[in-house]
Amino acid sequence: MTTYFTSDMHFGHANIIRFCDRPFGGVGHMNARLAELWNDTVSDDDTVWVLGDVALGALDDSLSWIARLSGHKILVPGNHDRCWAGDRGLRKGSPEARAERREKARARYLAAGFAEIHDDPGRFRIAGIDAAVSHFPFTGDSHGEDRYVDYRPADDGGWVLHGHVHDTWRQRDRQLNVGVDAWGGRPVAVDRLAALVDAGRRDLEPLPWDEPETPGPS
Repeated sequence: MTTYFTSDMHFGHANIIRFCDRPFGGVGHMNARLAELWNDTVSDDDTVWVLGDVALGALDDSLSWIARLSGHKILVPGNHDRCWAGDRGLRKGSPEARAERREKARARYLAAGFAEIHDDPGRFRIAGIDAAVSHFPFTGDSHGEDRYVDYRPADDGGWVLHGHVHDTWRQRDRQLNVGVDAWGGRPVAVDRLAALVDAGRRDLEPLPWDEPETPGPS
């Protein structure tokens, strides 16, 4: 049994192909390849922490891919997830109406295949230290100035496992980006992240996407 981390799959989101230069001809190709890479990496006995931004587009169709993914799946919502605490649709109306919409949104993701949803997962023990776990890094963004500052973890001098920045970096100082755009499209095992923590503070570029070799002429 292995624990993995990932984020920012963006199932169903055609524009992410262009935004992050993903090597796909269309959203159907991307969805299928993301699922293939996941299931080639993760077994049913494994646990995967998904640090947000699961699906966009036609949400029911996009979320349907979650049930096809192996393992025990835990969601830490990001800013593109309808069950995220900061979602504008969940902050309107009376407290009762907000609570009802929030529960309906959470139920939608649980029904899609997530076993758990953790709005504030706290910390995760890795390489002998307790790292923060969040969709957001301490600082930095994929769109210029830092967004969603109120939802970011406090930088206490430790490490953070995060997503949100896509292909901006794989490691920046004490920030480890677990997103698919940094790890060749695959979830990353916790022992690989622990090795980065052990190696210390540095900056690392994203890995290339893991694409099958094109067969030559027979």
